[in-house]
Amino acid sequence: MYGLLGGTFDPPHFGHLALADTAIRQLPIPEVIFAPAGDPWQKADTDVSPARERLAMTHLAAAEDARFIVTDIEVHRSGPSFTIDTVEELGLPSTLILGSDAAAGIPTWHRGTDLLDLVEVAVVERPGTSFADVEEAIGKTIMRLDMAPVGISSTEIRHHVRRGGSPRFLVPDPIAEYIVTNRLYR
Repeated sequence: MYGLLGGTFDPPHFGHLALADTAIRQLPIPEVIFAPAGDPWQKADTDVSPARERLAMTHLAAAEDARFIVTDIEVHRSGPSFTIDTVEELGLPSTLILGSDAAAGIPTWHRGTDLLDLVEVAVVERPGTSFADVEEAIGKTIMRLDMAPVGISSTEIRHHVRRGGSPRFLVPDPIAEYIVTNRLYR
């Protein structure tokens, strides 16, 4: 059983790494596979960095821990990045790792019901959406992850950098360096 942590990762930050570490420590999984979305369908109305940039930053994030693996499946797939396609292509027994807000939305995802038949769901609680809300929404018992809240988001990091702030101390140093060197979010 592997953990699967998907997302836009624009940029990946300490919250993503803490979530992956928490999942490995609390679940019977040896590793977490990070799957950056090539064409994130849920972000169609937002400005998203090119997939190659997000993939490169995700590789830098995963280099922090040997238990973290990156797949480029979604980046190289044409069309929208759907989690069900990634799970089917990987062909591995997987535990989908999500925040409660995202997990409650699985029924609205492309083939969300089929996805729930293929994976276990591990959830960290986020403000506004409880574990009970998730179980009611997806009709399935979830694995609950106990993790201290990380008050950081990729959106906030991008806005901070656009306003002239430094990404340092918000993301691992190699990612901060990558953002500055490649003039991302400016």
